Amino acid sequence: MVLGVFTQPGISYNSIPMAIISILLQILGGLALFLYGIKVMSDGIQQGTGDRLQRTLGFMTKNRFAGAGTGLVVTALIQSSTAVTVMVVTFVNSGLLNLTQAIGVIMGANIGTTITAWIVSLVGFSPNIAALTMPAIGIGFVWGAIDWKYKNIGAIIMGFGILFLGLSFMTGAMPIGTTFNFIENLKNLGFLSYIIAVLVGAVMTAILNSSSAATAVTLTMAYSGIINYEMAASMVLGANIGTTLTTAIASLGSNTDARRAAMVHILFNFLGTFWALPFLRPLLELVDFITPGAMTGEPLDAMVTVRLAMLHTIFNSINTILFLPFVNQLAALVSFLVKDKKSREEMQGHYRLEYKVARFRNTPEFNILRAEIEIRRMAALASEMYGKFSDALVSMQEAPLTEEKAKALSSELKDKENFADEMREAITTFLLECSKDVLNRRSELRISRLLRIIADLEDMTDDCFSLSLILEKSVEKNHTFKSKEVTALIPYVSLISEFLVFLGNNMDGALSKEQTAWARKMENRIDKYRDKLRKLGRKRIEAGKDVRRELLFIDMVRRIEKLGDYCFNISEALAK
Repeated sequence: MVLGVFTQPGISYNSIPMAIISILLQILGGLALFLYGIKVMSDGIQQGTGDRLQRTLGFMTKNRFAGAGTGLVVTALIQSSTAVTVMVVTFVNSGLLNLTQAIGVIMGANIGTTITAWIVSLVGFSPNIAALTMPAIGIGFVWGAIDWKYKNIGAIIMGFGILFLGLSFMTGAMPIGTTFNFIENLKNLGFLSYIIAVLVGAVMTAILNSSSAATAVTLTMAYSGIINYEMAASMVLGANIGTTLTTAIASLGSNTDARRAAMVHILFNFLGTFWALPFLRPLLELVDFITPGAMTGEPLDAMVTVRLAMLHTIFNSINTILFLPFVNQLAALVSFLVKDKKSREEMQGHYRLEYKVARFRNTPEFNILRAEIEIRRMAALASEMYGKFSDALVSMQEAPLTEEKAKALSSELKDKENFADEMREAITTFLLECSKDVLNRRSELRISRLLRIIADLEDMTDDCFSLSLILEKSVEKNHTFKSKEVTALIPYVSLISEFLVFLGNNMDGALSKEQTAWARKMENRIDKYRDKLRKLGRKRIEAGKDVRRELLFIDMVRRIEKLGDYCFNISEALAK
């Protein structure tokens, strides 16, 4: 088989293996440049549009159509449906998206990923593009080296140059004519050749972990005449199957809804390919009708690449149009297929947050947003712990706290405090991984502020647990707070509750000047109330009241005030 690969005259059989290796290495080098160009371009776009990208992501929660539009736009920006789909799975795992919202985003991402094929087909095979690649790289490098607010545009220009340089190397390395004559035999197997091409496209995409790269290779092979139009079209369909592998891997260890979101991606892409394959010829006829210009059928035919890009867009668009009305039914199907099974960490009550990225492509803005989601969960946990303590204190107005209830409260808050410790460690590690990526100055500052917020939230959970221990100690030592003391504490406790609600409502954005002023006034009110309650405790000691109970009372006042300090620290971080 190997000896029959090369039939060109002038090539000795002894040189055949080296010729194969040389061609493959040149193709591999061109592909590496292509992938690196996409990464540089994607990083430049993310650094330049990081904050706007985050607002765009917030739009996806409205409805299925908004989700599909968001998936399309974001994928077109960062040039990776794989990265978007992986992050959608993590968003579902974090509770930011529900399953039906995630389905819309996944469908839109499949359309957005076709942008790469259009860029490659319309620009990449132009005869003059090779002459423009080096100037683009040079201009982009110089532009990005200047320290000004438009420096990210330099990365985008340089990324385009590297991308098309890689494509030029791949095109030049592709053997033209009958060099690989065994592929000619695969063209003549009828429907079986389509199936083989689908499998090749799927495997190539899974290996490269990028449907954009696999599609670019396919377009280059079709342009060079190595494969015919129908086989190239089948490989484009197969790329939709191969891209689901990364999503499936990303869902491992996630919660049930995240695994279901990954299953949606797998079903959507598999079913779409299965219905399209028998109708491949009618689809290609539709593409031929829509796309002007005739194909020559010869090597170096640019029209075949344009039509493959059109097929990619039409196929993914039809697929989305067919399935989008049945989002609820698709959600019900995956809910039936993926049973509600908790992971080992969930069953053991442990917290985990893994830093997952697609190979060759990273999405630092997505990762920071994911960390912010987890920090909001941590803030909700701190608020819940304080609420448990507050409820126990208020109930003491009606009846004294029993020793059994006091121990149950401290035991429950101890478990939550341990969970908060795990959250701090995991999220801090996650953010430190984020900081290793190429980030703009705003994102670097965001990470710094988030690390401060995490520390304050974890300290807050420590003090909530300490407050429960004070209640438990007061009961055990028979120094339970009297009704008058509890009544004096409740307005003070309510101030912290109000502050926590305020933070919970504003954790996802920067505070305005008015909100910052409100937080400062709240901090002052808490400090004044603390001083008032301390004086009250000292007066009761001077009046001969139970000293140990009053010391516990003053300790509780002090710890509650510290919670106010943490709230104010967090509001300051959000204000910046």
